[in-house]
Amino acid sequence: MDTLFIAAFEVLSFGAIVVLVVLGLGIIASMMGIFNFAQGEFVLLGAYITYLVHSIGLPVVLGMLAAPIAVGALGLALERLVVRRFYAAPIVAMLGTYALGLIIREIVRGLTGGLYLSVPEPVGGSITIGTLHFAIWRCVIVVMTVLVMAASYALIAYTSLGLRVRASLENPSLARASGISTGMIYSVTFAFGAALAGLAGALIVPVFSLFADLGIRFLIQGFVAVMVGGVGSFAGPVAGASAIGTFSAALPWLMSPVIADVLVFVLAIIFIKVRPQGLVSGRGV
Repeated sequence: MDTLFIAAFEVLSFGAIVVLVVLGLGIIASMMGIFNFAQGEFVLLGAYITYLVHSIGLPVVLGMLAAPIAVGALGLALERLVVRRFYAAPIVAMLGTYALGLIIREIVRGLTGGLYLSVPEPVGGSITIGTLHFAIWRCVIVVMTVLVMAASYALIAYTSLGLRVRASLENPSLARASGISTGMIYSVTFAFGAALAGLAGALIVPVFSLFADLGIRFLIQGFVAVMVGGVGSFAGPVAGASAIGTFSAALPWLMSPVIADVLVFVLAIIFIKVRPQGLVSGRGV
């Protein structure tokens, strides 16, 4: 029974990490009609900025606060300078963001020397319930994910900015005719998605350590999760991330991790073939 509870907690904490990564990717895909293949490297940058702040003697928490701001600012700059030139050609945009991600990854690899670097948990220790021990930092990740999801949903659903975002998603031409600057909306959306990835990287680096290929796994899982959940809505990517995160964390308890990873992708491909609109049917982009 103890093993079952520990496994459930591991599934929940890993699922929360995947949701946090996919939330930004899903918002960009739903809003702008492109998959940001640099999203995994934005996660890596968030982790690296956290490590950098810690390495100069400042608190890790300060690095975690700086990471989403810095990565969001970089995302804004990249959208304005590069990404916005390819909105009319989504395939080219995906290749462009992949190239940007590759550049970021190799720069970080050079800065870290290809090593695995560690960052301490800001809050160490564990919570003991009976004979069970749950890592406090993983609990923090779960709570932070819930808060970020709630804040993101409230921003999109109940604010004037969210109304303009939804209008730009629903009918860009009519939104422009109504005086909404869709270009600015796209810039803010891309920056927001990048900031979420930076936050995810900052939160997970104490758990996974820092290495140059940190973002690749989460990029692949994020892409599959968005496809499984469906684009065009807020709930779709979240639902897809919950499903992929759950299977990715649960199956290694039952079989070899390598086989589990393969099985997750096979099941995802079968599901997408059977239900191409995803778990939550949103308006296609």
